[in-house]
Amino acid sequence: MEKPAARSRHAARAPRPPKTPAAAAKKRPRGRPRKTLDERDDGNRRVELINAAARLFRQKGFDATSTRDIAAAVGMHSGSPFYHFKSKGALLHAVMEEGMRSAIQRQAAALQPAKPIPDATMQLRLLIRNHFDVLLGPGSDFIPVMLYESRSITARQRALLAKLQSDYEAVWEPVLETLAKAGQLKGPVKLARLLMFGALNWSVQWFDAKKSATLDDLADAAMALFIHAPSRGKPTKALA
Repeated sequence: MEKPAARSRHAARAPRPPKTPAAAAKKRPRGRPRKTLDERDDGNRRVELINAAARLFRQKGFDATSTRDIAAAVGMHSGSPFYHFKSKGALLHAVMEEGMRSAIQRQAAALQPAKPIPDATMQLRLLIRNHFDVLLGPGSDFIPVMLYESRSITARQRALLAKLQSDYEAVWEPVLETLAKAGQLKGPVKLARLLMFGALNWSVQWFDAKKSATLDDLADAAMALFIHAPSRGKPTKALA
């Protein structure tokens, strides 16, 4: 009896059915996964998260604000903020850093008016008025969060913010020194600066924009607290 012929290694195989679009979509592509809409709009979404977090941290406090609250405020899924920030603490630090960098920029812009500032007294009033605007004006959630939630960030993060704060306050030093030399500053420069910032910053606890006082009123009151009125005919020299 004859044996059946062995099958050839190259015998024709039955053709495979073509892949459907659904099957092709299921196949995992090589390389990095495709970014979601939130990830593709990284820069804008990051800014939205920082703004929303600043508002909620100021209203509710850091501990009482959840990541879910922040995500909901910007229309994100609850886990989406972690694509932009490693933790809620990292987001808190970003809020504080944004607040200080914005304050530095706004202060620099305020000191470059169309007309020269005549003397150190007016320079100080301009600095104080701008500081009130940073604390209490539009978009003013950032610095109050930094003032009252610093215990919730790391020592390294506090050191980075301290450097920015030092850069911000450094502009005040020569103005106060000029006023002190003219006998107009009520107290030594270092103590006056510390007391001044302490008093100005505390305004976030009690100021109510719905009441009669304006930011200009606050600036005038602060000047009266810390500066002697100059003698007539002897204006304080402006800084070079």
